Amino acid sequence: MKISGHIVDVRNRRIFDGLINIENDRITSIEEATEVEDQYVLPGFIDSHVHIESSMLVPSEFARLAVVHGTVATVSDPHEIGNVLGVEGVEYMIENGKKVNFKFNFGAPSCVPATTFETAGAEITPDEIEYLLKKPEVKYLAEMMNWPGVLFKDETVYKKIDIAKKLGKPIDGHAPGLRGDQA
Repeated sequence: MKISGHIVDVRNRRIFDGLINIENDRITSIEEATEVEDQYVLPGFIDSHVHIESSMLVPSEFARLAVVHGTVATVSDPHEIGNVLGVEGVEYMIENGKKVNFKFNFGAPSCVPATTFETAGAEITPDEIEYLLKKPEVKYLAEMMNWPGVLFKDETVYKKIDIAKKLGKPIDGHAPGLRGDQA
């Protein structure tokens, strides 16, 4: 298969007329060309922070709608469904996401419940964080929103962080507006 067009080369910051050769669903070569289709060809977008549940869609339907706008992957923090259904909800999101050809990079929700001031349907413990982080579909410790717990060395917060470190998983922080003595 061959695709021609105005190729957006994000690495070299240029647009050139070219031909993309594809074999067995893999790009085998890209070459410059003089006569091409009047279309732009560029890499897919990655949404680097999303809570799919906020869309009120399951992952497979979210993907169906996102891909038509050029998004081919997400870094997804499923803490909202975790707040309601715990680990079972996170596992549902992972399994539903497998139904489509879309790259979901799910995280293990670090703050379930999100605050002590709400009534949540579930709690995700350090042991459950370890269980989730051992799944190949779970790529990172998601959005550590409890910045006071980090600063003041809360035992449960540090257990979750230490588990992620032990397993070699990235840790996503969350501290919007943190300034001055708080930082």
